[in-house]
Amino acid sequence: MTGRHDVAVVGAGLLGLATARALAARGADVVVLEQAKVGHEGSGSNGTCRIFRLGYTDPVYVGAARQASDKWRELEAESGRAILLPAPQLTFGPQMPAVREAMRQAGAPCELLSAADVAARFPAISVGGPALLEPDSAVIAANVALAALAAAVPDLRTGLRVTALIDDGSQVTLLTGGEPVMARVAVVTAGPWTSGLLAGVGIRLPARATLEQVAYLRPLEDGGPPAPIFICHGSPEPYGLPVPGADLYKIGIHHSGPVTDPDAQTQLPDDELLGRVIAAAGQYLPGYAVTRGIAERCIYDNTPDEDFVLDRVGNVVIGCGTSGHGFKFGPLLGEWLAGLVTGDAAPPARFAVGRFSAASRG
Repeated sequence: MTGRHDVAVVGAGLLGLATARALAARGADVVVLEQAKVGHEGSGSNGTCRIFRLGYTDPVYVGAARQASDKWRELEAESGRAILLPAPQLTFGPQMPAVREAMRQAGAPCELLSAADVAARFPAISVGGPALLEPDSAVIAANVALAALAAAVPDLRTGLRVTALIDDGSQVTLLTGGEPVMARVAVVTAGPWTSGLLAGVGIRLPARATLEQVAYLRPLEDGGPPAPIFICHGSPEPYGLPVPGADLYKIGIHHSGPVTDPDAQTQLPDDELLGRVIAAAGQYLPGYAVTRGIAERCIYDNTPDEDFVLDRVGNVVIGCGTSGHGFKFGPLLGEWLAGLVTGDAAPPARFAVGRFSAASRG
């Protein structure tokens, strides 16, 4: 356990594994320390599936999603596993015109459908108006993605919680329940636990964790056309996607959960939140019924502006604040974070920690 590594990565979620893979490909001696196991139920990376989409109101994110698509395809080729499973997506709601304009600016394909077109082409969903069709969307097989990334990490240690960091200017010491681990650089990608660890080295982030609720549906009739991915861009912001390899459909409401302590999570359903999700299902997916007994909680690691935090302070590289929309960018964020370690690449400056007036090094 002792010894000095080039890099120690804290957290084996999506960002941590993607960063470790990118570093290993550069020839770095990298160790990943995970407090539980890969994909544990209390992590923000757990579950079977996520949405891959290009549609954002900001062209920067549209362009980043297109770059991430190429990175996912590289991981598929490397691992021999299908990860991005193509599926059409409908985007609608008050912010849909802004999404359309951002996609146009970024050169991403999309098609504006009338309400009649939607009803004719996608009878399993009811959107009540025009919608933007994204042909390059997909369902991410999230558990497959984590397994493929983990397989590319040569030194992954689970059941080992990092309790503190000490950056003395020449190396970082990571304190654990056992022997300390030393590294030239530490990468902290511990999801909602990140801000607590960083506070110990004087890096303060205005982050907060929320505990979201999702539900699963089944079609009322067998053999009908499946519902597409959907996102209603507005407030509230319901979304849904088909589950790979099953007749289930996952649905939730983005940023609707209460603030939580990541160490005090409950996986029990929240009846009030679940009721709101069920109501959304009835509105948009009338041909589906809620599957009782299958509901999940999902923890978000949020920043005030919902932009990620990707930066380096001293010998500590920070990757956090994915705010419930980071999974689609996973391998790209891993490349950016690895670049912050090695100095050969950098993420856009908008993701720097210094944008927060409350963030400081002291």
